Amino acid sequence: MTDDSETAGLYASMSTLRAVRKLRPDPIPDDVLERVLQAACWAPTGGNTQPWRVVVITDPEVKASMKEIYAPEWAKYVGGFMKMMEGLPPEQLAPWERVAAAGDYLADHLDEAPALLLFCGNPKMMAITDAKLDRVSVVGGGSIYPAVQNAMLACVAEGLGCTLTTLHCLREAEVMELLKIPEGWATAALVPIGYPVGKGHGPISRQAPSQLAFRDTFGNAWS
Repeated sequence: MTDDSETAGLYASMSTLRAVRKLRPDPIPDDVLERVLQAACWAPTGGNTQPWRVVVITDPEVKASMKEIYAPEWAKYVGGFMKMMEGLPPEQLAPWERVAAAGDYLADHLDEAPALLLFCGNPKMMAITDAKLDRVSVVGGGSIYPAVQNAMLACVAEGLGCTLTTLHCLREAEVMELLKIPEGWATAALVPIGYPVGKGHGPISRQAPSQLAFRDTFGNAWS
């Protein structure tokens, strides 16, 4: 039997897991990091093979090198994104400007985050059932990203801010060399974590089941 308070806590964590990009440099105790990592290890994977690993980056020099890789890619990305937002009414543009500013902060201070979690996966260990279909393969990610999500939910429970980023993939070869990731593995997510500068996690805005869920056939309204 699940305690009602535990159930409520789980739903509260899921409904408040928003991107927190402003992190304090205060160190995270090892026991807290251990619990976050344990949560990742509980995630389901295809065939229960756990074909993922995570590099916990705390060394200042390595974090500085990750910043050198990440920051220029963010600058290019956000520049193009905000260009697409040009012409929006001020009230619609303002939220995106806040997101961009928070992203700028993360890029400028990535090396100050107390820990960076770099998740990677090994496709040879995965049951990638869509590998030969005539489209981009997505199934393999199902054996990596649940672990990322579990770690991020644990961050909420521990009072840690976090956000999921992937721009490092644009320079994956450099990341793999820096972190000594062996051939055959692929990087999937970079999650900076730390105690938040401000309020941290909080209410999120997402579409409801009435927009995203169907009953029995695609397009048939759930409710």
